[in-house]
Amino acid sequence: MFEHYFQCPYCWEEVSMLLDPSVSQQTYVEDCEVCCNPIEVTPQFQDNELIGFNVQSIEQ
Repeated sequence: MFEHYFQCPYCWEEVSMLLDPSVSQQTYVEDCEVCCNPIEVTPQFQDNELIGFNVQSIEQ
């Protein structure tokens, strides 16, 4: 596990998230630690290195 920083697509604050490189590609929803809105997170790993990272807002 390692910590990755990114900008929330709702409040634009910098937030951090722990990512697990043991799964090469995954998509899940996690709430922003600042504004509590749900964010769809899609990290991609290759050889335990982060090669892609995408976040997007989820329309409520």
